[in-house]
Amino acid sequence: MKQLKQIHPLGWNILIGTIFGRMATSMSIPFLAIYLTQVKGVSAAMTGTIIAVSSLAGILSSFYGGYLSDKLGRKKVLLTSIFLWILVFIGFGVADSVLSFFIMNALNGVCRSVFEPTTRALLSDITDQKNKLLIFNLRYAAINVGVVFGPILGIFLGSAKTTFPFYIAAAIYTLYGISLLLTFMKTELASEANETSRISFREAFHVTRKDKLLLLTLVGIILCITGFSQLTSTLPQYFAMSPEIKDGARTFSILLSLNAVVVLIIQYPVVRIARNYSPIRSIMLGNLFVGLSLFSFAFAKSIWMIGLVVIFFTVGEVLLFAMMDVLIDEISNPDMKGTYFGAMGFTQLGNVLGPWTGGLLLDSYGVSDPAILFGCLMIITLSGLPVLLLVKKEMEKKVTIIKQHVHV
Repeated sequence: MKQLKQIHPLGWNILIGTIFGRMATSMSIPFLAIYLTQVKGVSAAMTGTIIAVSSLAGILSSFYGGYLSDKLGRKKVLLTSIFLWILVFIGFGVADSVLSFFIMNALNGVCRSVFEPTTRALLSDITDQKNKLLIFNLRYAAINVGVVFGPILGIFLGSAKTTFPFYIAAAIYTLYGISLLLTFMKTELASEANETSRISFREAFHVTRKDKLLLLTLVGIILCITGFSQLTSTLPQYFAMSPEIKDGARTFSILLSLNAVVVLIIQYPVVRIARNYSPIRSIMLGNLFVGLSLFSFAFAKSIWMIGLVVIFFTVGEVLLFAMMDVLIDEISNPDMKGTYFGAMGFTQLGNVLGPWTGGLLLDSYGVSDPAILFGCLMIITLSGLPVLLLVKKEMEKKVTIIKQHVHV
């Protein structure tokens, strides 16, 4: 309770806004794949491409967005990106052609990849070191509270058959944006633009490009996210196409809500145990859980078996994402928090490779041989383990060097 009282008003604003924001996006975006294939008749591969372009656009914009949040200040970047995002949701509502959905999802990726790293950098700025694990995990919990209700609302609103829920998402983000504006007006940040304001974009890129630890971390997390992305890209298509799964869209929405509920139930005990170990160990174990559970989907036919696999998958998700922000905060340059969190946008390459690979595998093998489909996805995911092991060794080496300097 004492730690909760120390959370900055902007921190509470972001946490509450995250709940409703994720509720809005999870009642619309995850159903886009089903809407495109079942209503618009778009192929699985093209649908995967449309879903993937959001992350591809994010990759190209997140680093620059993070850099701008350091250079121009969190306030300007947050407010600009969220009000542009509102226009994108309206665009989804009126979209009708494959090209229009492609463009809207690309712009969705740009707005999300600028807004999200900036909120994480702001939370880092306004939170004491001892409370950072708490604030990052509260944010993660807020995401999942939103995702508990979002898919259920999506089914109620018919998100698999209409784009109307995107208008509701626009309204919710409008309220979020206004609340941020009012909170910024009532509070003052210690520093809106820090030392990085004197560093050019080229210099910031050069610093991060030379950071071996950061680069290895990005590669490892890309492979983790490639596996995790199957939850909202390949799986909904697989459920909708499989003759052995009744009412795939409804099954998917139930499992998405189950995923979020399980996160909320297990997050605190899992994080309580994981905090006794380095964040990289947690991420490695999470990668293993996600990879193995993906393969298990090939043999799960009943709703109960699928639910069990989703729970196993969710344990891996918590191990991955509960510690990811903490890991980046640990390895980042203190004067370049926004830039480093922005660099995390490159991990969205996993959200490009995941839907694209899953779509190709679905087109190639269909749902008749799920062992091949999910076996390939498992192998891709688990290939992240050797890379993460190198990250662990680099972190240990860095700690040793720091200790030697202290003793000298």
